[in-house]
Amino acid sequence: MKPSDVSTLPDGVPEALEAEGIAELYPPQSAAVEAGVADGDSVVASVPTASGKTLIAELAMLSSIARGGKALYIVPLRALASEKKTEFERWEEFGVDVGVSTGNYDSDGEWLASRDLIVATSEKVDSLVRNGAPWVDDLTCVVADEVHLVDDSGRGPTLEVTLAKLRRINRNLQVVALSATVGNADEVAGWLDAELVESDWRPIDLRTGVHYGSAINFDDGSQREVSVGTGQKPEAALVADALDETVDGTRGSSLVFVNSRRNAEGAAKRLTGVTDTRLEPEERAELDELAREIRDASDTDTAVDLADCVETGAAFHHAGLSSESRSLVEDAFRDRLIKCVCATPTLAAGVNTPARRVIVRDWRRYDGEFGGMQPLDTLEVHQMMGRAGRPGLDPYGEAVLLANDRDTMDELFERYLWAEPEAVRSKLAAEPALRTHVLATVASGFATTRSGLLEFLDQTLYASQTDDDDRLATVTDRVLEYLAANDFLERDGDTLTATGIGHTVSRLYLDPMSAAEIVDGLREGVESGGTDAAESPARTRPSDDGEAPDDAEVGFVTGSDLAAEADGDADSGGEPDSRSDAGGDGEHTVGDGPTLSALGLYHLVARTPDMYQLYLKSGDRETYEEQFYEREPEFLGHAPSEFEDVAWEDWLAALKTARLLEDWASELDEDTIAERYGVGPGDIRGKVDTAEWLLGAAEQLASELDLPAVRDVRAARKRVADGVREELLDLVGVRGVGRKRARRLFEAGIETSAELREADKSVVLGALRGREKTAENVLQAAGRQDPSMDGVEADDDATASAVAADGDGEKGETSGGERGDADDGQATFGDFS
Repeated sequence: MKPSDVSTLPDGVPEALEAEGIAELYPPQSAAVEAGVADGDSVVASVPTASGKTLIAELAMLSSIARGGKALYIVPLRALASEKKTEFERWEEFGVDVGVSTGNYDSDGEWLASRDLIVATSEKVDSLVRNGAPWVDDLTCVVADEVHLVDDSGRGPTLEVTLAKLRRINRNLQVVALSATVGNADEVAGWLDAELVESDWRPIDLRTGVHYGSAINFDDGSQREVSVGTGQKPEAALVADALDETVDGTRGSSLVFVNSRRNAEGAAKRLTGVTDTRLEPEERAELDELAREIRDASDTDTAVDLADCVETGAAFHHAGLSSESRSLVEDAFRDRLIKCVCATPTLAAGVNTPARRVIVRDWRRYDGEFGGMQPLDTLEVHQMMGRAGRPGLDPYGEAVLLANDRDTMDELFERYLWAEPEAVRSKLAAEPALRTHVLATVASGFATTRSGLLEFLDQTLYASQTDDDDRLATVTDRVLEYLAANDFLERDGDTLTATGIGHTVSRLYLDPMSAAEIVDGLREGVESGGTDAAESPARTRPSDDGEAPDDAEVGFVTGSDLAAEADGDADSGGEPDSRSDAGGDGEHTVGDGPTLSALGLYHLVARTPDMYQLYLKSGDRETYEEQFYEREPEFLGHAPSEFEDVAWEDWLAALKTARLLEDWASELDEDTIAERYGVGPGDIRGKVDTAEWLLGAAEQLASELDLPAVRDVRAARKRVADGVREELLDLVGVRGVGRKRARRLFEAGIETSAELREADKSVVLGALRGREKTAENVLQAAGRQDPSMDGVEADDDATASAVAADGDGEKGETSGGERGDADDGQATFGDFS
């Protein structure tokens, strides 16, 4: 079947597809057309990676748009959303307007109403439905990419409920679900009332095998000799072997999957010796430039290590990298400039990064619940192996697992190469998943009674997979009791009504348990008088013998209880007894109300289910217990007893996370934070991004509940968003002035935006390191009538103060978080997963 045979496409699209080299549709694509995907019929396509799933989606969406409809493409990751938007923008010349939406969970995305094709994450689509986006009613075609992720306990329930809601809103909605090969694709198709297109066809041959000894043993019985030298790792021999095979002038690239970030970095460093000797002179020049871009994107040791690897043609990839660094690595790997990438399994989750040879080095990873190393799922390993081979560049794809003995080789064949992938199972019936979706279902009007709620839930994948109707009803009733107890819902017999605060929690896209934690913490802080606990007795610590002291004898109470018993005149905004070395300066008096510290607010949001906490490493417990005792009056809510091991560990882990946020908001540089907490730049940005969102939600909740803490919360949110102390908040409000530039201007004597607008140009230029274009842009943004720097000489004292403000000269000039101009090489927060 040719593209021109699909008569439902917009004019010119078939010719454009043929111009791209698509003379014939792949067999799975032809099967999807025959199943009605271009005629508005729902289809589930369960086919291998690289078999043309995206074109199946495009045929459906473009045909729907040609009929006057509107299409939505749902992806699991923000990074994938950007990739797909760029891919779909080639249809704009045929009159298709493309938009992408991934953040701002409290927005209805009104501007998307004018777009024909929208790309969004499942969480964003869910929030759009909650916020009543009117254009959702106009959808005629919805594509769910990687639909097998409904099996994921984290994001799976959101995708499942969102699809159920969209089908409820639009009874004639066409649903196209794209999936890897799974064990029960027919069940997924049955749930969606869709035709199933199932195939194991690939455009190029995928050979799978296990390397053992001196050869790859393939599943068809053949072998390929790949000897491992003395002291050499098997993966190094396999990468070298792939690079030494050149097809049409292109060396074979390799993708090595390992089980941890540390292993990814270590493996990449070791493989530089393999890739470096196989680079062409022109490639070295391009890689040097790429390494400079990576160093400019972040000043952390992780970025430096990555850049060092990239210079030699190797790289690592994991969630700890900044989004810019990840994108640079992915693009260079797709272009075959980087020859080898060592990655954690996150890279197999849909981002387009094919290689000639995929090496699954680690097929076990640590499982905290299990308490040890556990084998990966067959489906996950198949997803990794599916990255092997790109049409047009590779004569074949090879996926290789590693074994160091014959028994392991046999196990790998049975567990992964000869095994069918697991069946997809809904994870919706878990209480954490149902909390948010039950509240949202009631608040958005999808159900107004308990019976109506259960009727709606009966349309989910879970309901279609279970014979136990009582289980979902039982879990739902427990969730309803929780929501009612926290005043998010009201129950009158069978009738369910979301309260005002319940509507707000749903609209803000909060887990109700997060909202309850925030509300309780803010109320406790207000009632206890904030951080003015100078008269509070010190908290009694556990005795050295580990025995719990008797509460009646020593007066053992929680920090909140102590604060509540403090001197009644608690509105003086007194300082806590101890300060961190980061300069925690988050307190300020707000009218006659209490004072809530920045650390207390960061800790409050850090202990919610919506924040992924840093975990405690060896020795951390003692460190953060000490910090807790020193700064106890600042914490909001009741601290658990030290003898409640799990709860106490969680409280301290939240404190560690809060201290990271406090360090960032106290202008500590990214590299120091990364080293102090053992994280990467991507982790820092992720925590900052999440904290900004949660504090924004806390601000709205405090306002709606009329709690005198709004300004405290707002200040903490702005500080963490911009990474500055309180005195810089006004300056960073000027476009182009971020944390680094604001500090330089402040140290030069320019403390507010008003002062910046009227400042001596020579002082501004000196503070901004003599960068004339940057200084002009900043002055223009501040409202200066004549921002030109023509003939202006930089003030020497201002330049000296700028150098002093940076601590060690130029370090950090281009660090992440500076929302500056392109001419200054400044990175922005970007779009983090």
